[in-house]
Amino acid sequence: MKKINNCFLLILLSFMVYSCGSSSKNNAVISGKTNRTTAGSTEESATKNISRTSKNPNARKIKSIVSYAKSFNGTRYKFGGTTKRGMDCSGLVYTSFKKENVILPRTSKTMATQGKAISLKKVGVGDLLFFKTNKRKNVISHVGLVVETRGAIKFIHASTSKGVVISSLDENYWNKAFAWARRVL
Repeated sequence: MKKINNCFLLILLSFMVYSCGSSSKNNAVISGKTNRTTAGSTEESATKNISRTSKNPNARKIKSIVSYAKSFNGTRYKFGGTTKRGMDCSGLVYTSFKKENVILPRTSKTMATQGKAISLKKVGVGDLLFFKTNKRKNVISHVGLVVETRGAIKFIHASTSKGVVISSLDENYWNKAFAWARRVL
């Protein structure tokens, strides 16, 4: 029985290793990507942001999800964490959506298959950004929740070095690691 429990624990830990990638303290560059920030003026972005949430029948849910995610700002990083005591990137997104009874998979890699793919030009508050942060593996390893689209796209996420923070897609590290965006609501 003890061997089975140890084996199960090992498999579970192996699975969780792929849920969130690290964010480097020195913003290491991942080569081979071009700048993918949105084009257009700040005024256009602000208009898109307002129309996305005001015309969307899920606007109230989106606002609640983003607000709840922001309540974790400053929480330390903890692998597999989903509480104020510690949070990982997919745990933050999973917990925030769950508050509004939207159940997503628990890992960033599996989350990256949910909803519909959207271009950065159409990204709005509440959408998910997915990243490939491991230089050696070409897999999704990090997720962030868009909290602002005026000017630069800003997203909240749990970084291994800083915990839960809001970052910008204009930051070199995140821009180069960006893979795609998806809309769940």
